[in-house]
Parts: sequence; C-alpha cells; structure tokens
Amino acid sequence: MSGGFTTSDGVRLVYDDEGAGPPLLCLAGLSRSAVDFDYVLPHLTGARVLRLDARGRGRSGHADPATYAIPVEARDVVELLDDLGLEKVAILGTSRGGLVAMVLALMAKDRLAGVCLNDVGPEIAEEGLRVIADYVGVVPAEKTLAEAAAVRARLQPGFEGVPPGRWAEEAAHNFVETEAGLALPYDLRLRDAVLAALDAPLPDLWPAFDALAGLPLALIRGANSNILTPQTAAEMRRRRPDMVFTEVPGRGHVPFLDEPEALAAIAAWREKMQ
Repeated sequence: MSGGFTTSDGVRLVYDDEGAGPPLLCLAGLSRSAVDFDYVLPHLTGARVLRLDARGRGRSGHADPATYAIPVEARDVVELLDDLGLEKVAILGTSRGGLVAMVLALMAKDRLAGVCLNDVGPEIAEEGLRVIADYVGVVPAEKTLAEAAAVRARLQPGFEGVPPGRWAEEAAHNFVETEAGLALPYDLRLRDAVLAALDAPLPDLWPAFDALAGLPLALIRGANSNILTPQTAAEMRRRRPDMVFTEVPGRGHVPFLDEPEALAAIAAWREKMQ
C-alpha cells in the first residue's frame, strides 16, 4: 500500500509499505523513485519493505530546489521513521540513496540497523559526474517509451546482455509518455541543484563511510561502473573487511539488483542483521 507524510518544511512525501518483518527502507538514485526496486521486491520476503520517493521525485511533492540536498533528504528519512514509529531501519541505498544512508550514519546512526550500498561509495568518479550533468533535468528527444527503450539498449554505458523487455521497463520507470512526447517524472529544477553542487568542492565523504562502523554493511558494484571505481571499492573493503561485497558482471551504474550476484549479497547482508 502507499502512504505519505508531510516533512517539517511542508513537503508531502509518498512511500510504499509492503510485507511484514524487520523494516527495510529502499532509497533510489538521484532522479529515480520507488519503482526502481520493483525488480528486487519479490526477493525481499520476510521484511517490511518501505520504498520512498524523495522530495521532488516520483509521486512526492516538489520543493525549493535548494533543499534537493543529501543532508535534507537524510533528515526526511528520520522524519519518515518518526512518522511510522520506527526505532531503526535497514537501508538498501542505490547511488544517491546510498549517500543518504552514509550521511545518516553521521546524523542519526542509532536509527540504522544496517546499510547495503548499490554502486556508490565515498568518492564519485569524474566520468560518472559528467554523465549525470549531461542528462539530469533534460527532457529526452525521443517521443515514445519504445523509442527511449531502444536508445537505452544502444547507449547505456557498461550494460551487456540486458533483454529488450528490461529496457522497456526502465524506460517506463524513467519517463512519462504524453501527447507532446516524453516527460520526466521529477522536478526539472533538480538540475539546478545538481549543477550547483557540482560547481562546489566535493565533500570528503570518507568520514560518513567510516561512521558505518559496527553496522552490517554490504556493497554491490557494477563491474563496468562509471561512478564507483575499483580503487574506491578496494579502499572500502580495506576499511571494512567484514563488508559483504560483490561485483555484478555486465552491469554499469547501477545494477538492477535482481542479478544472482546482487541477490546473493543482499541475502548475506540480511543474514548479518538477524
């Protein structure tokens, strides 16, 4: 079922709440939403799975673009937990969702039961940042979902052996088909916030990663990722030798999370929290 609450600064956020068991919160990437976890949801039995649309994305309300910032989105998570009366939650964080989880380790570690990071770490590769700057907030030239799916199948960097049906699902997740063409399912002003952040010096997020100490931790990396380099992943593993780790072959940024390697890592991580 879907639910919602209003944040302390007046933004209406929407989430899905399904299943029963220890709470597991899924946080999507920069311009993505709860539907990104459609693929993995059937494999998360035995958990109460919460999937949040961040402010300005999906079904959630738009806000002042200055608040499209990771610390604010981390505060939103705490307020969601308060609204639901949840003391702790495990987080499965894809890309930006993983960054939010790391910042939460600094802000409110006592609310975390564990963190699984999907293709993200404390350092973001410049190549990936350039790709983000090129696409975020830019309405695609393609006019239909079918055209968008065909383009993604040809151009999505680092992905191999993905069936056409999956690209069709991805197009439906990322775009809305209208009579005038394709629209984006998020506030276009997200681009302003992203470009402003890219113009500023990148923060040192290693302290946020180190703040995860003592929590069950997992890292899933797309073997062809342009966001999470092998060097950054290696340093994360050095600092957390107990971390569950896997690389998903034939995947760039980000794995879909229903690949066998990803599912095995998620299962091993969940076992650590039992």
